Amino acid sequence: MAKTVLVTGASAGIGKATAIYLAQNGYNVYGAARRIEKMQDLKNYGIKPIALDVTKDESITVCFEQIFNQAGSIDVLVNNAGFGSEGAIEDVTMQDAKYQMEVNVFGAMRLTQLVLPKMRENNYGKVVNISSVGGKIALPLGGWYHASKFAIEALSDTLRMEVKQFGIDVIVIEPGGIKSEWGDIALESLVRVSGNSAYKEMVKGTEKGFRKTESNNSEPIVIARLIKKGIEANKPKTRYSGGSMAKPLLFLRSILSDKMLERLIMSQTK
Repeated sequence: MAKTVLVTGASAGIGKATAIYLAQNGYNVYGAARRIEKMQDLKNYGIKPIALDVTKDESITVCFEQIFNQAGSIDVLVNNAGFGSEGAIEDVTMQDAKYQMEVNVFGAMRLTQLVLPKMRENNYGKVVNISSVGGKIALPLGGWYHASKFAIEALSDTLRMEVKQFGIDVIVIEPGGIKSEWGDIALESLVRVSGNSAYKEMVKGTEKGFRKTESNNSEPIVIARLIKKGIEANKPKTRYSGGSMAKPLLFLRSILSDKMLERLIMSQTK
């Protein structure tokens, strides 16, 4: 029997590439996202599109029950749905901050809660949480996004220790620069929130730096392959990183002091 996979955020970017790649490799894949109209082409790969708004508990429950009733279980959960809300901490409203956490953290953890009982019963399961290099390194003007990814890292570590006894693996994926709509959405929010505030010069430097490096970003398939590698490993690593600058940045994080790293980061925002 093919393993059943639920990939959230499957309408674009990493989520879409992962859904397609896993379907091409024999998995029974459900692709979930708010924009179901952007997933109709996934049907060509045998993927089943399903509507999901991870900020609404009713939507999460309906999505889970629909898959559970059709497939009997969700063997692999890929928590990929997310976005980057940018802006200086002083400028970002608490409403926007809470929404960032709802999408990137609470939605993922609620889905995880729903899939775990059947995974425990089956003594098998894979929970893949898409973090970021930004889950280890915080940049200026991205505080709430980084907070959400730091949270995913911590929750994954706790969950891994809790569910290992039931044959369930928890895997963190830390992408670097990836070609997707994520960057444009993040920059739009950055300019809207802080483009005319006391932080406007930092915004200009950040936008310039992003535009300078975006052509070097990796294709989403790089991360899709990492996810497949992780879920098929007998003893998966706790973390896999890939994409533009991911490994060099994580290496720098491991060897530099906080102040040295901050000086390096700030030099790139001028």
